[in-house]
Amino acid sequence: MNKRQDLIYIQRCLELAKKGLGATYPNPMVGAVIVHKGKIIGEGWHKKAGTPHAEVNAIHQVTNKSQLNESTLYVNLEPCSHVGKTPPCADLIIEYRIPRVVIASTDPNPLVSGRGIKKLIASGCKVETHVLHKQSDFLNRRFFTFHQKKRPYIILKWAQTKDSFIAPLPSEKNEAEIFWISNPISKQRVHQWRSEEAAILVGVQTLVQDNPQLTTREWNGKNPLRLVLDPNARSPKKSIAVTDKEPTIFFTKNKTEAFSGIKKQVALNPFSINSILNYCYENQIQSIIVEGGLKTIQSFIDTDMWDEARVFTSEKKLDRGVKAPIIKKSFTQTEQIESDLLSFYFNETFQAKN
Repeated sequence: MNKRQDLIYIQRCLELAKKGLGATYPNPMVGAVIVHKGKIIGEGWHKKAGTPHAEVNAIHQVTNKSQLNESTLYVNLEPCSHVGKTPPCADLIIEYRIPRVVIASTDPNPLVSGRGIKKLIASGCKVETHVLHKQSDFLNRRFFTFHQKKRPYIILKWAQTKDSFIAPLPSEKNEAEIFWISNPISKQRVHQWRSEEAAILVGVQTLVQDNPQLTTREWNGKNPLRLVLDPNARSPKKSIAVTDKEPTIFFTKNKTEAFSGIKKQVALNPFSINSILNYCYENQIQSIIVEGGLKTIQSFIDTDMWDEARVFTSEKKLDRGVKAPIIKKSFTQTEQIESDLLSFYFNETFQAKN
């Protein structure tokens, strides 16, 4: 098998893996391809946490299992070697005597982290690694950040006018209607993004001023867990986040009342972004999209607790209003969405990979 073919099949693994975006938490996105004499005989991806992994799905798709001992298995993340909700994938590969395995990324999870590779090599399997690993790491940047930095992957999102305002002044706001900066297509994109992340976070002032739903109502996907920064317990009792049937966590300085069922209050001491992210890490919340307001978004920027920012800039102007957050980075890439310009910023570890 030549290197060019290895690149092609790992690229296919990445395409398959991406199908699981938003559905595999807390597991990574993984795709697998099995090739026999230049022909793909099996493909699979991890569809949902608790269900069979990509390698298992690919092997089960192979009609003639006798071909497996003459095949190469491609996978974008190291096969697991531990028993979780499903059996170890490394054991299944060994059982079917697959002689060659090509891997894009080594798993950062301490439960795996090189052990799967060692197990395969010890069984006599030829293992090659780091094929398109930058693209693979980028795809699973939430998973890598969670295990390497011990916190969720943080995405900041806001929409701003052409003259850099995110909202009218409170005194000039029309209470009867919401002032939409971005266009309907951009709004739908945001709802898609929400379906891809474990949680969505806003400050309490956003609840007070806008009473948002923070759901995926314009996209066919699951709603993220809602997180509200509410240090002084000011969340309006009639707000949607308090009264509807979606799970919500309210972070406060002091315990003031016990929410029942899916509404939960968590008192933090000290009350800080670090404390919030520590709580999220301990509770397996792997990614957060931060949507407002200005003070909340800027606090993540100022403490350097962010990984990615997605900023819509419309053709609208306000002349005066609430100024947009200030981010001292250059955008990595842009995309035109009808009248809106969408800019992507990346902080450090991961950069967009084409």
